[in-house]
This record gives sequence, C-alpha cells and structure tokens, in this order.
Amino acid sequence: MTILVTAASGQLGRLVVDALLTRGAEPSSIVAGARDTSKLADAAARGVRTVELDYTKPDTITAALEGVDTVLLISGSEVGQRVPQHANVIDAAKAAGVAKLVYTSAPNATTADYPLAPEHKATEELIVASGVPAVIVRNNWYFENYAGDVARAAESGVVASSTGEGVIVGATRADLADAAAVVLLEDGHLGQVYELSGDQAWTYADLAVAASEILGREVAYTPLTTEQHVAALEAAGLDAGLAGFVAGIDAGIARGVLEVPTGGVSRLTGRPATTLVDGLRAALAPAAA
Repeated sequence: MTILVTAASGQLGRLVVDALLTRGAEPSSIVAGARDTSKLADAAARGVRTVELDYTKPDTITAALEGVDTVLLISGSEVGQRVPQHANVIDAAKAAGVAKLVYTSAPNATTADYPLAPEHKATEELIVASGVPAVIVRNNWYFENYAGDVARAAESGVVASSTGEGVIVGATRADLADAAAVVLLEDGHLGQVYELSGDQAWTYADLAVAASEILGREVAYTPLTTEQHVAALEAAGLDAGLAGFVAGIDAGIARGVLEVPTGGVSRLTGRPATTLVDGLRAALAPAAA
C-alpha cells in the first residue's frame, strides 16, 4: 500500500504523516504532497517521499498519484475555490484507479445550514458521483481554534461568542489526524461517513470553565447576538463580509450544526480522545514557551 497525503505541509497534514509513521507505516509507503516541497524537508528527512502537489495544477496531481493506491484529500483552505480544486484531485484519483480516497469534510456537511457546509457537501457529492471507493471523515472543530479565546481571557476574564448554548464535540488536530491514519491504514471503511468527534460535548459556557482552570482565574462566558458579534468583529478590523461569515458559523453552532454523538475519534483509534482542558493547554504551550 502506498498512501498519498495531500496538503502535507499544513498543520493537519503534518500530523497525519506523523500518525502514519507512529502506527507503523514504512516511510517509503508514504507520499507527502504540497505546493512547496521545501516545507516538507522534515518528512523527507524521515524517509517519506515528497512531491509537488497543487490543487490548481492537475498535472502535479497526476504525477503525485503515480504508484499510489490510497489518498487522503485534505480539504483546501481557499473558501470559494474548494470545489473545483477538490474536483481536480477526485478526477485524477479516478483516472489513476485509486482504491481508497479519504476526504476530510465538515460536521453534518450534507444536512446542516452554515457557511462552511456547501463546499464540503458539493465535494462529497462529487466523490459519490465519481465512483471512486471512498471514506468521508467529518472533522469536528479543532480545540486549537479556541486557544486565542483562552489567551485573550487571561487579561479580559471573558470569552464571548454568539454560539448561545450550541454544542461542540471537538478534538485536537492530533486526535483527528490519528483517526484519519487508522482509516488510511486499515482494510475496510469504504463507503463509511464518520463524524469524528471527541469524548466531550461542550458549550462556550464550558469553555469558560476550562479557561478558568487553565488560567487560574475566573473566566465568564458573555453571550452575544449575531448583530453584536458582527459589530465586535468589525470593530476588531474585519471587513463586513468576513465578519458576517465568522458570525454565521457561530449562528450555525447555536442551531446545533456541530452537535454529533461523542466518541467518534476514540472508536477508531482505540484510545480516549484528548480532553478539552488538556487540548487547550497543549495549544497554548507554544505561545507560552
């Protein structure tokens, strides 16, 4: 088996390569792809083959797939451009006769109404239409996304959002990467859609409690309306479009778009997922170092 990890120079991609190696994959069986291969020097030093792979350049995708039978398509980061970029990878995988395509999607991607869902829904539909044997792993929110909230709370004593009492069932990037590695390495899983979640369901009020424990000071949760949230984001320097996009995600969380059953990660990896407090501590550690 030869596994191609796309976007391997990114935060998630690097962790997937690490997880594959930790789980016993031979370095020579892993291909790490990125737009800039100089950013893959650490993987190359460990014996992993590195290749140029740019979602906007189909020829690089075709070349990267040579000799590959399993692919992890990590979703692109360019909002509004993801569907055609992902389509290039899916088309190339079909042409190459890939035996397993794993795609990192978003929670409740085909049923939920929030700004990030449409591109993931469209990509999942393209995968089904292609006929390429596939597995969908829908990553819940990264704990690392909330490190900034906790860091700011060290001075303000407040975490604020317009998520209301919306539930998040997140995990660390490392946990989600490990779950993806299991799906890539193990036989089976084809046709499955996994809602990858942590072991805890929590709200922003719970985030305030976790921040209090980490910081050693009381932190309160201040709920905002969507309008208040947009105004605060614009005051912080975001343009109206981006402020509306960010607040729209929080509005989706308030409606329950991230609420999925707990334990998705641990069921695949066979170990407990990282707790919210431990995950946030780890995310904050580099800033404190």
